[in-house]
Amino acid sequence: MAKILKGAPVAAALDQGTAQMLQQLGAKGVVPKLLMLRVGEREDDLYYQRAAQKRLDKLGMEYQLLELPEDSGDESLLQAIASANADLSIHGILLFLPLPKTMDQKRIVDAISPQKDLDGASSASLAGVYSGSGCGFMPCTARSCIEILRHYGCGISGKRAVVVGRSLVIGRPVAMKLLEENATVTICHTRTRDLAAEVAGADILVVAAGRPGVVTSGMLRREQWVVDVGINPGPDGIRGDLDCPDILSSPAYGITPVPGGVGSVTTAVLARQLAEAALLQTDSRRI
Repeated sequence: MAKILKGAPVAAALDQGTAQMLQQLGAKGVVPKLLMLRVGEREDDLYYQRAAQKRLDKLGMEYQLLELPEDSGDESLLQAIASANADLSIHGILLFLPLPKTMDQKRIVDAISPQKDLDGASSASLAGVYSGSGCGFMPCTARSCIEILRHYGCGISGKRAVVVGRSLVIGRPVAMKLLEENATVTICHTRTRDLAAEVAGADILVVAAGRPGVVTSGMLRREQWVVDVGINPGPDGIRGDLDCPDILSSPAYGITPVPGGVGSVTTAVLARQLAEAALLQTDSRRI
């Protein structure tokens, strides 16, 4: 019987550590503040926004929301980012992506200061993840995968990890972090030949292709750790990228559920990275 790797205990443990950091910041008279930038009203953006606000309220952290209409030009968003970069009271910026196709997403994202880029979206932040330099922040969802594996005692070092998905926000950052922690990593995608063979050879499997059913339960084997990042709306609710009708009967050792897995950890990671950013910025100003 597979172990269900629920996200709630992981998020609770992260919140506990974040609360300790907030005590340190409170002693210095600092309350971390997040600026949320949203263009348009995509339902998934609104869902994440509400979840993030709930988490920050629970921890006593501050946030500001700037909503722009979908037909906004690049300059209005660039001006808001420049203002937030310069504002010492704002410690983190969360830009909801993707932006409308009429906007230059790369130019806008790269305008965010790496010190405040909490979702690791800019080129400078991603370069820090890929080089292991520690500069910038890891994308929140990607870090959630690692936090889940750590919380449940999956020793990453020496294991063979397979990541299905190559996006800049999840697949590639997760692969680089697993490599940094001494896993042997293979990145697969929807055009990989004999995906089933690659999946079967994994000790750790992260499925983040954004396509429901790309991995089936028949591809899994005993003793695997499986992290399903997919969030795919359907007539029966949200489902992941893993097609496994009964995860309890899966041969894998442990699997994250959808919902209730990676997604529930992401806002806790966002709050942690906001606290980390506030500490770094506060300490750098005292040098």
